Amino acid sequence: MTQAAADLLTKLQGRHGALMFHQSGGCCDGSSPMCYPDGDFIVGDRDVLLAVLDVGDDGVPIWISGPQFDTWKHTQLVIDVVPGRGGGFSLEAPEGMRFLSRGRAFTDAENAALDRDPPLTGARYAEGDRPGQRAPVVAEAQDACPIPGRRAARVQG
Repeated sequence: MTQAAADLLTKLQGRHGALMFHQSGGCCDGSSPMCYPDGDFIVGDRDVLLAVLDVGDDGVPIWISGPQFDTWKHTQLVIDVVPGRGGGFSLEAPEGMRFLSRGRAFTDAENAALDRDPPLTGARYAEGDRPGQRAPVVAEAQDACPIPGRRAARVQG
């Protein structure tokens, strides 16, 4: 998550309490990350937890459907924010901003790491499993998804 997106998310947490994301599968608002009050979107047993963002006391989980994860699993996603209005389902819509996903393809080493340590499913999460760490906040999307051949900036935290 970029710092600008984290700042907006913190503002939304102050207004709505605990939050969650679900990476949309293309209905209504394309493939935007949709922000909801935690629990307002029912997570299914096959949904996949991409990460828990390091924002707020409890963090903010990001979910994606299992079939969509199979399509995107080779991609690092970074949630960013830009001016504009997306669909009316996500909490940032009244702010005149919209969350969006930026990404890059994983390296062979990152794909191998994912194969060794698959992400949590909704079923495992319901049983109490949690990820070992939170996803960091970065200054800009390119800091998490560097352009090949360029040095990434430091991670803020």
